[in-house]
Amino acid sequence: MSKLKLWLSAFRLRTLPLSVSGIILGSCFAYYNGVFKITIFVLALLVTLSLQILSNLANDYGDGVKGTDNNNRIGPERAIQSGKITAAQMRVAIQINTIIAIILILVLIVLSFGLANFFYSISFLILGILSIYAAIKYTVGTSAYGYRALGDLMVFIFFGLLSVMGTYFLYAKQLDYILVLPACTIGLLSAGVLNLNNMRDIVSDKSSNKITVAVLLGWSKAKVYHSILILSAILLTIVFSVMYYSTPLHIIFMITYIPLIKHLKYVKVTNSPKQLDSQLKVLALTTFIFSVLLGLGYLQTTL
Repeated sequence: MSKLKLWLSAFRLRTLPLSVSGIILGSCFAYYNGVFKITIFVLALLVTLSLQILSNLANDYGDGVKGTDNNNRIGPERAIQSGKITAAQMRVAIQINTIIAIILILVLIVLSFGLANFFYSISFLILGILSIYAAIKYTVGTSAYGYRALGDLMVFIFFGLLSVMGTYFLYAKQLDYILVLPACTIGLLSAGVLNLNNMRDIVSDKSSNKITVAVLLGWSKAKVYHSILILSAILLTIVFSVMYYSTPLHIIFMITYIPLIKHLKYVKVTNSPKQLDSQLKVLALTTFIFSVLLGLGYLQTTL
């Protein structure tokens, strides 16, 4: 494998669509309300992608040096685990990506707020720094929150609430309560993806003392918890549709209920963590498609 392909594998490109789901949804509502700007959209996407790649590299490093990524792990072989990238090389990559993320965050803040909104600029700079910290500290260090069953909560906050509502704020310079339910939905589905990943790795994580929600609950209860996450997301979208329905386009996203229900049935009947690996792509892509369809449903009514 060439060095480029090796690093692209370490970037874990298949995780990127899920990471931009909130950006797409927040941007579509910004367009719906007449405050959309293409420059902010592009920069917000770049910031999110850089943060996700940073998180993936840091996760590879943290789990690699702790020995969590071992032969008992079911998922794809990680870079440090394979020995093809050293821990020192991964640290350099993390440092470079951190610098790139900081630069992109600063450019986004300047384009969104400029000098006229100093308080907003400082607030989003702090949020940007916290996002970088969260991306790295998921598995890196002795106090890594991913080893203390806090990953699901952080994903809900950063992939859901902050991603959707923060993106909208970049355009509108204000929050809109209409976004709360969609933001929570993206957060719940994203937490579902992480829980599914942790259910797949439940045996190796437990043996490595990586305490995730799945490890705390155990296999059977983790499946119940997973169903609660997905069904809660579906329920919130139904409530949202009842509250804000005005055209059939606003409920086109309900098409995604089909793969979500099939996914839940699959998870319910399987008794093998290994069999969950294929479902990660299913749930992540369904979340991405959900955000696109919900956003387009409102965007189309303005065209």
